[in-house]
Amino acid sequence: MIKITIFQDQKKRYHGFCCAGHAEYAQSGEDIICAGVSALVINTINAIDRFTDDTFRAKTDPESGFIDIRFHHLPGHDTRLLIRTMILGLQDIQDKYGTSYCFLNFEEV
Repeated sequence: MIKITIFQDQKKRYHGFCCAGHAEYAQSGEDIICAGVSALVINTINAIDRFTDDTFRAKTDPESGFIDIRFHHLPGHDTRLLIRTMILGLQDIQDKYGTSYCFLNFEEV
């Protein structure tokens, strides 16, 4: 299962997000859930890096599917919009395929 955790404070402000695991929906290279989640998460990170002034620390391990992003400061409008867009896509995947393949949760920090 892929577990995605969105870190936010009591005011629902984003502090980062973490993605870990593999869906195991299909064999490696044919897993549409892993591909979809990876595309959403990696594109969001690349867009934040390229199109905003927000900075973050990233830890990754491609073998395990681990990606952890933590913002240095509270993100601005554009980054918040990009994260909400990523969440929308991830929720759609979770709704379509179930939480045994993709589980999205929110953790207060």
